[in-house]
Amino acid sequence: MSHHISGPRAVAEPIADITDVYAFPSPERPGSLVLVLNTLPFAEPTDRFSDALIYRFRLRRLARNGAAVPFSPVDEQDFTIDCVFDGEGDEQVCVCTLPGGETVTVDVNDERGAAGTRVFAGPRWDPFILDAPAMLKTIATGELAFTDPGAIYLDGKNVLGLVIELDASELGDFIGVAAETLTRGKLNVRLESAGRPEVPNMMLGPTQFDQVNRDLEIRDLYNMDDQFHPAHVYEGAYRARLNANLAFWDGLDGKVDWPLDEDGAHPLTELVLADYLVLDLTKPYAANGSYLEPELAALRGEQHRTCGGRAINDDVMDTIFTLLITGGNGPAVRDGVDRSSRPASDRFPYLSAPNPDPPRPPARP
Repeated sequence: MSHHISGPRAVAEPIADITDVYAFPSPERPGSLVLVLNTLPFAEPTDRFSDALIYRFRLRRLARNGAAVPFSPVDEQDFTIDCVFDGEGDEQVCVCTLPGGETVTVDVNDERGAAGTRVFAGPRWDPFILDAPAMLKTIATGELAFTDPGAIYLDGKNVLGLVIELDASELGDFIGVAAETLTRGKLNVRLESAGRPEVPNMMLGPTQFDQVNRDLEIRDLYNMDDQFHPAHVYEGAYRARLNANLAFWDGLDGKVDWPLDEDGAHPLTELVLADYLVLDLTKPYAANGSYLEPELAALRGEQHRTCGGRAINDDVMDTIFTLLITGGNGPAVRDGVDRSSRPASDRFPYLSAPNPDPPRPPARP
């Protein structure tokens, strides 16, 4: 489920659990960038953001370098957007500090935005598109379990959505985007970090294929790490898990499209570890087909055509399954779910209104 419930810490502290991150050029305002951070799986319509957390977007300027990671940070400079919440219930307000130090304050659930930087915060319909039970069955059985049609798991569930639309003119042409939740106060501890979808749950979560760290629950370590510079002390464990799990996904169609090198490294491991959305701000908004397009085009030695990043309605899971399983050397691999039952809009605040009566998750045993 994208980044939903991505480890023991996320289960214990669901208010800090990042479910999805999106970044795309504004379809309404050319020259503006839209950032979306969704948290709290299975949010109720009355749920509010935590006043004990910082909700942070991190942006870095990128350059194309032609290596296994085709777009990497130019320097150590972060463009950071920090949002905090105060008050309770209908009186809760969101205060966002922008990269230049200026602040924007909005009431939670106010969809009007503003003349300059626009901010929205509140419960929204969860837009993620995936037949999660079929994916988990595939991992458990070693056989593709997708059907057509598939079904979104507990369709109609809500999340807490944070949407920011800001002027992108000072950011540069290529940027990397990640998001974090941190403790608020004098000591800011990173609780969750997220870039691309399904890295923790689909690519790092399964343990049975990893012959090096089979007993290690690695996701909490990864979620607490820096998306732009993973800790060297854990990189070996991350690589071992990714090499094993990416090889598993590759073998599901009965052929090897991504042969391991002489050291057992999977060709996509380094790209996955560069776990941030890559966005070309010189390209216009693309509703579909832009996810990973700049990175994959660069790996082929070609020029990319789209803005990259991740649009809300883009069916990125079919892109991921096809990449990992066939390497693009065959028909697309689909999970049988192509669109949300309540797609996002092309107008601010983009995310759809929350379900007033969302499905409840099954009780834990």
